[in-house]
Amino acid sequence: MLFRRKCKVTFISHGATINTEENRLFDDESYPSLNAAGKFEIERISMWIKNKGLKIDKILTSPALRTIQSARILSSVINHDFEVIDELKSRKSGIWSGLSYEEIEQKYPKQLDDYHLNPDVFSPEGGESVFDFNNKVNSVISGIIKNNLHKRLIIVTHREVIQAAVANALSIPIKSQFKVYIPTGSATQISYFEDFSSLVYSAYIPL
Repeated sequence: MLFRRKCKVTFISHGATINTEENRLFDDESYPSLNAAGKFEIERISMWIKNKGLKIDKILTSPALRTIQSARILSSVINHDFEVIDELKSRKSGIWSGLSYEEIEQKYPKQLDDYHLNPDVFSPEGGESVFDFNNKVNSVISGIIKNNLHKRLIIVTHREVIQAAVANALSIPIKSQFKVYIPTGSATQISYFEDFSSLVYSAYIPL
């Protein structure tokens, strides 16, 4: 049986920053910028896309500084303009923003226990639950697909956005979503069909 593909999306995780290297939660759209390692990662994945000859109809990016910087490098390498999708923001971390896991454990042990008990619906003060975040991400991606039928897209975005997309595509429970490994500067491709989605590859980093 042949299936007609609605859209093919290659998700690119933005390059490394000081916060990703220190494993900190962060949702600031204006900080931090890519560091030297992050720029190298994006240059490497961009050259892989160029050399592989991937056919691209459109490049989209989240609005954060780190994703726009990554999209700009990609755009320069493959000579293709990009568009900013304001709704594709990172998950709101609230009072946990800027903290490492160890710091959260020290400052908010009760909240961390609550998170472990209910990882899908828990949200730190001023933050966003994974359940609500996933619904938002899936709604935005559905809209992108609807407006780009039968096209091949690149979306430069955040790790948690890609995790949400993969979890939705493969029906992975929210409590297991964190197990979807998405390193900085990696590529993950999903093909969207009428009644299902297929993960083509995930967390690919060129050698």
